Amino acid sequence: MNPVAIKVACSNCNLRELCMPLGLNKEELERIDDLVAVRRKVLRGTALFHNGETFKALYAIRTGFFKTTVTTEDGRDQVTGFQMAGEIIGLDGIVNDHHTCDAVALEDAEVCEMPFHRIEELSREVNSLQRHVHKIMSREIVREHGVMLLLGSMRAEERLAAFLLNLVQRLHARGFSQSELILRMTREEIGSYLGLKLETVSRTFSKFVDDQIVEVKQRHIRILDTEALKRIVNLQPCL
Repeated sequence: MNPVAIKVACSNCNLRELCMPLGLNKEELERIDDLVAVRRKVLRGTALFHNGETFKALYAIRTGFFKTTVTTEDGRDQVTGFQMAGEIIGLDGIVNDHHTCDAVALEDAEVCEMPFHRIEELSREVNSLQRHVHKIMSREIVREHGVMLLLGSMRAEERLAAFLLNLVQRLHARGFSQSELILRMTREEIGSYLGLKLETVSRTFSKFVDDQIVEVKQRHIRILDTEALKRIVNLQPCL
């Protein structure tokens, strides 16, 4: 997997508002354009980085989906997250200067590689970039807390409903439908992330279909009743 040496202009990217700070002036935009070293293509099933690998950069996902995994003591791969276009991946490596998980492409993907030493240098000069990096790190902490709550106290139906709502919300922020999505991950991978057996994931999907909450055609999901999903996870309609 070799980097593709194509200069990427953040200022012209349609995902800029998702992975870069807002309100930058022309000079700051030009400086951030220099932050991206290369654009890298990552083929489906291959790793962007591995557990234990030296941490050198953060990656803004330009296209495609990734999963992050860790290997358990008994040799199983445990899915710890799913990342999509417009999100930053690689934050796990900051604390100890090496990555603590594998990041694997679920489909052919493209990322913008941002050397971390350059991010640190530029953050000292562009305050909004520093705040944005802190915001991204904070969001990751909140996400991890949410997953802990999900795994610790929710029934299978609540876990899957929360997962679908979160996924469609993130996709909608990128201009996709609020009610239809194509799952890039397998049901087994969903189960690994949610702490559920494959059979439980399939059974819960079937119950949602029977209750006319969703339509399922292989990996294509159509949400028929968003409010029903919200009620399952005890969210109010206004949320």
